[in-house]
Amino acid sequence: MSANLLLGLSPILIVSLGALLLMMAEALSKLRNEARESPSSSLAMGSAVVLASGGVASLALWLQGPDNLMEARAALAPWLLIDRFSLFFFVILTLGAFLTVLLAGGYLPEHKLDRGEFYPLVLLSTAGAMALAAAGDLLTMFIGLEVMSLGVYAMVAFRRGSPRSVEAAMKYFLLGSFAAALLLYGGALLYGATGKTDFSSISFQLAHTGYANPTNLQQLAWENSTPLMVIGLILVVIGLAFKISAVPFHMWTPDAYEGAPTPATTFMAGAVKAGAFAMMIRVLMMAFGDVRSASWGSGWPPVLAALAVATMTVGNLIAGRQESVKRMLAYSSITHAGYMLVGVVAMAGTARAEANGAVLFYTLIYTISTVGAFGALILCGSRGAEAVSYEDLAGLGKRNPAVALALSLFIFSLAGIPPTAGFFAKLYLFKAAVSGDYIVLTVIALINTVIGAYYYLRVLVFMYFREPLPGAPIAKPMKSGHVAIALVFAALLVLALGILPSKTLQAALSSTISG
Repeated sequence: MSANLLLGLSPILIVSLGALLLMMAEALSKLRNEARESPSSSLAMGSAVVLASGGVASLALWLQGPDNLMEARAALAPWLLIDRFSLFFFVILTLGAFLTVLLAGGYLPEHKLDRGEFYPLVLLSTAGAMALAAAGDLLTMFIGLEVMSLGVYAMVAFRRGSPRSVEAAMKYFLLGSFAAALLLYGGALLYGATGKTDFSSISFQLAHTGYANPTNLQQLAWENSTPLMVIGLILVVIGLAFKISAVPFHMWTPDAYEGAPTPATTFMAGAVKAGAFAMMIRVLMMAFGDVRSASWGSGWPPVLAALAVATMTVGNLIAGRQESVKRMLAYSSITHAGYMLVGVVAMAGTARAEANGAVLFYTLIYTISTVGAFGALILCGSRGAEAVSYEDLAGLGKRNPAVALALSLFIFSLAGIPPTAGFFAKLYLFKAAVSGDYIVLTVIALINTVIGAYYYLRVLVFMYFREPLPGAPIAKPMKSGHVAIALVFAALLVLALGILPSKTLQAALSSTISG
């Protein structure tokens, strides 16, 4: 194996080998019967170092330029595509997982869930998501999807003594398996229609179907395979919609998010959703990016636009009715999937490069903001005095101003209020949709943004303008250096990318999908 190939694969290899080393370290630590110390402190920091190394390697390759890795790219294509698009998502995924393991380093010991296998699960799922983001073939895509998903199923059920956690994991596993089967069956139909599994070849075949007067047997075969392609596309879109929790394929999301330990919820809302969107963009723009498949009259854009409208609207309306803050954030993540779908639809229009960059920038900001929001919620409560409902947050601004300020910052970013990065993420996304002539879709998204401000600002009302009811349990903030480090880092990113967003946006704009 050449050094060039190892360099191209270095981000995935670092995370994967780091996961294996952590598994060995965790197993060896169980053999010691010394002070029975908590494994989370060392494993969390070890995981953070591995993920930071993977992120730095991805950033270094992005800065160096994938064109300098031609040997590696040629050897890996079409199964794995090492381009700026995949490297940008590698940075997002490692960043989301980095913040997750730091949060877990404080949460798991506090809530008596301190089992070391959580950290290798996060790293292995991250490696699967990275393979998913770089996949250029249906087979690689499915393998990456399953590696990512299996680790997440285990993390959802990590609280083994909780019936709610076990029920949530079972629902997620069954529905996730059903969605994976649909995706696999759709891929099989596409292979049957085209004889190919890589996205570029499928796109080439699609571009040559539909001849009015076929001139040879090959053209006639392609013409007759069109129904298989259409059905395959429908099944693939349904499978992808499930993974990003788009309405009406969102049923698993609230229960899984609420039943899982909060660090696992954080990972699902951030890194897993980012990996799923990378997969969706790669499939739609590479395999189904031809003129007819990506047209409003005969392709997937109107279907995705309908999903975007339903996802934004339903997510917002149900989120506003929740009394559990964690469940509200779950429906909020569904709503943000709808906003990102607006950007994906815009990629089929005339402003493809602008929409591509806007979606990548939005995914980065959303990942940081949602991980920060769940992390701040972790910090708001301790074992036996967790912050679950809005009432649990009443008076927090007076009792613990620093914790309330942290949660407020991330809530502002999710709501899209300046000068946080969330404001510019929405601004650039909606601007790209307008540039692509999707005016009505943009107006609907803006209306939903205003609706969403209600339940976000409700959190602030309870923290700063309400007092706990007499005799009501009061959430007691926990003390954890790991959680504090994660929140300070995320908060600095939210503010820095809000004040100076241009360089990061420019990097996102240059991270277009390679063919």
